[in-house]
Amino acid sequence: MSANSGPGWRKHPAHRIVTAPVGGRVEVVLGGEVLAASGKAVQLDEEGYPTRYYLPRADVRMDRLVRSSRRTYCPFKGHACYYSVIGGPENVAWSYESPYDEMTAIKELLAFYADKVDAIVIA
Repeated sequence: MSANSGPGWRKHPAHRIVTAPVGGRVEVVLGGEVLAASGKAVQLDEEGYPTRYYLPRADVRMDRLVRSSRRTYCPFKGHACYYSVIGGPENVAWSYESPYDEMTAIKELLAFYADKVDAIVIA
């Protein structure tokens, strides 16, 4: 393990988190507007959680989002910050800006809550 390993891995070495390129296009839609569309998304599968899709900021309408005060912590990924849609749902997306070394595949990418947007379309 590295100096920046997540403490969750030491306590639960069998915990599974797998990341891989989606291999297609991911679109996030809210109110008929495409908030994000990327052919460079990363799929994250973690036991006990639904599949999440992390998209590069360059492919997200960051002008429609504002950083919120919400913060959370995951012992496997690190500290997450959240984003709300301007004039829309709060804390609709999150990002690990400085994740633990095991999760650098999602560094600075954004994931959206499926229940806070109209659709996350994989094509």
